[in-house]
Amino acid sequence: MRYAQGGGLTDERRAFREKLRMEAAERFQQGKENADIAHALRVSVRSVQRWRKAWSQDGPRALASKGPASLPLLGDELFAVLERELLKGPVAHGWPDQTWTLSRIKTLIGRRFHKSYT
Repeated sequence: MRYAQGGGLTDERRAFREKLRMEAAERFQQGKENADIAHALRVSVRSVQRWRKAWSQDGPRALASKGPASLPLLGDELFAVLERELLKGPVAHGWPDQTWTLSRIKTLIGRRFHKSYT
């Protein structure tokens, strides 16, 4: 599965996970045990523990989605430019082999888009 450009979850997936947390909140109100909730919702007990803690402090609103973790730094047009640059390969950008690493991509972004990513 390819994540959206900004990384993280798609809007659809974020909504699905929020629905799970809200289902857990209903079960918290019913006094259900963490392990039972985790089993029923097919999530880890640790996740249910974190949700219960947030819920007990701030109620159901603490379990609401807070939106995307971050917004993309590049717009669609610049992201397309980056994709074209990556397709040229690392050698075309001065590296000795054809292996893209995160460090090399970060450097390419900094060079190509004149930002301090390195």
